[in-house]
Amino acid sequence: MTGPLDGVTVVELAGIGPCPFAGMLLAEMGADVIRVDRPGGNFLTPRAPEADLLGRGKRTVELDLKTPEGRERLAALCDGADVLIEGFRPGVAERLGLAPEALWERNPRLVYGRMTGWGQTGPAAHTAGHDIAYLAPTGALHAIGPAGGAPQIPLNVVGDLGGGATYLVMGVLAALLEARRTGRGQVVDAAIVDGAAHLLGIVHSLLADGRWRDERGANLLDGGAPFYAVYETADARHMAVGAIEPQFFAELVRVLGIDAGPADQLDEARWPALRERLAAAFATRTQAEWTAAFDGTDACVAPVLSLREAATHPHLAARRSLVEVEGVLQAMPAPRFSRHPQEHPAPLSRPVPP
Repeated sequence: MTGPLDGVTVVELAGIGPCPFAGMLLAEMGADVIRVDRPGGNFLTPRAPEADLLGRGKRTVELDLKTPEGRERLAALCDGADVLIEGFRPGVAERLGLAPEALWERNPRLVYGRMTGWGQTGPAAHTAGHDIAYLAPTGALHAIGPAGGAPQIPLNVVGDLGGGATYLVMGVLAALLEARRTGRGQVVDAAIVDGAAHLLGIVHSLLADGRWRDERGANLLDGGAPFYAVYETADARHMAVGAIEPQFFAELVRVLGIDAGPADQLDEARWPALRERLAAAFATRTQAEWTAAFDGTDACVAPVLSLREAATHPHLAARRSLVEVEGVLQAMPAPRFSRHPQEHPAPLSRPVPP
């Protein structure tokens, strides 16, 4: 694929979670990403080749890094690369003889991206974990869920992908810019705990300003406010409501046919009664009926759709945000670049010639 990263070569050491997602992002931006697979793959290796969506746009080669031959082939790939990304625990690459310093002796401009849950330093750095365990100590998991209920798992989009892969890509691109200017690469230490904590910036600001309670389901953006919540419809489906601003709230109650004003929205003491009225109103019609009623309004209301239904949403369909390729539902590359329009997702991974 063409893109703003044309001419950039990335070597990705295959793993699970955020590192392969980051490699896919870089490939979709035009980089030549060479994924180094381990013999036998891992437990998340797709059983069907057409399901290898994180391999989109990549080339692949299988190397056994436990052998001298495999390690030398990898080092040779890095000789001509701009970026290496890996998701090993701290110290693993060093034990394999693939430490940043060893590769910099051969290619001093190499950017060395390291993707972990805990980071390269700290007392937990060498322990195992997964997305949910990394979110837990940051406060992010605590903040998500209903009042009086248990924390809710936000899939792996907040940790692995939001706080992990996205920050790895940002760090790699920043380091790449400097390497182009100075001829010297550096290590990018991308840790999910760091990224997830950083994503809470707005919440930390509200907390400092006294406008956020350190509890679930009691705040403006966590379902505590009745005008920023999810409601069940007559057919047991749901509508999402995000009418924060007064003019949007006014449009919400107009379409619902509720007599409610600014005091109902601003006075927290009135929120329980307001929530009951909103819930009762939404329960009178089906999701399809409410979707039609709110269509084209500024009430900030949308139907909650399943993964497969999402592709049929008129706006997403018009933008082709989700497409089906040979029966496989997948998202188009994001973000979009005006000079590099893409009509189709990147092709799936293909082998590197011997």
